[in-house]
Amino acid sequence: MIYLDYNATTPLDPRVLEAMLPWFTEKFGNAASRPHRFGAEARDAVETARAEAAALIGADPEEIAWTSGATESDNLAIKGIAAAAKDRNHIVTIATEHRAVLDPCERLESSGFRISVLGVERDGSLSLGRLEGALTDRTLLVSAMHANNETGVLHPIREIGKLCRARGVYFHTDATQTYGKEAIDVEADCIDLLSASAHKFCGPKGVGLLYLRKRGPRVRCEQLFHGGGHERGFRSGTLNVPGIVGFGAAVALVGQDREKEQARIRSLRDRLERSLRSEIGGVETNGDPARRLATTANLAFDGVDADALMKALPDLAMSSSAACTSARLQPSYVLGAMGGSEERIRGSLRFSIGRFTSEADIDAAVRELSQEVRRQRKAPRA
Repeated sequence: MIYLDYNATTPLDPRVLEAMLPWFTEKFGNAASRPHRFGAEARDAVETARAEAAALIGADPEEIAWTSGATESDNLAIKGIAAAAKDRNHIVTIATEHRAVLDPCERLESSGFRISVLGVERDGSLSLGRLEGALTDRTLLVSAMHANNETGVLHPIREIGKLCRARGVYFHTDATQTYGKEAIDVEADCIDLLSASAHKFCGPKGVGLLYLRKRGPRVRCEQLFHGGGHERGFRSGTLNVPGIVGFGAAVALVGQDREKEQARIRSLRDRLERSLRSEIGGVETNGDPARRLATTANLAFDGVDADALMKALPDLAMSSSAACTSARLQPSYVLGAMGGSEERIRGSLRFSIGRFTSEADIDAAVRELSQEVRRQRKAPRA
């Protein structure tokens, strides 16, 4: 089996698992328990991981709140900011955002907030002029992802952040696909809130973070969960200590060799695209081919049905849309927002590459895909 769906989730790095295992057994304390040693030991582990997670993006450890993952973080950022708002009721986001951003915005719209959902260019990029034109003196928040989960297209978060800061608007970025992969500096990028999830960079599922700026400006955000006041009151609930330890361990690993790892992954992605074009032709990239994640190749295959291709190759893990969209059995709204035709969307597949992908995996995937694409193109159409 060949796994090329790293944007959906990543395999847990064995070194991360090794760091986590003691916290399931003999080190089982509750980090909120005081004052005994079991609780103190767990609390120290949580704070060590918090410091690792903050350092990766240039934040203060006190600005990191642990969550169950980026979906919760996105909801806390958007709904929490809205609940704390006093005189502003306008939120701006992008049509290609993850559903974890779009759905909370839709819920807020039904309760009286005004939501502006900006379109993108045909290559998936955001026009800064369009964003600037959407801001008003009532704008509370801009939520713009760092990289799109389907196409890998990178948005210029530093320019977006500076624009928001100049207008006194909070800036939230869903960095689920870039945390641990792309350079992020919350100060230089003028980011006020940031979401991330461990399982996107070879950490465990079920743990994520929300960065909330505490000064210049201080983010005012209401909690969604009540019942204990954990995480400086932002997120009540017993902390997932093994998961948080795993988050910290995964961060330590990406901090060691991020640039080298991303360069290797980029070369594999380029090998995949180059080989497919050479073998079968009729393959085009969806999204800006230059400004995108090293991990991601979203390719449109002429004369091919992507769902049929996936069914014919069950041992090759790839996707025709994001995992959240696949769960709803819907075509890619991201490619639709980019102006893709129905035929192009139907023939598009996302391949995402990661730490444990090898050249042999890429070459085997190319062979299997080429054979099946040729078969489909020769088959008579219904």
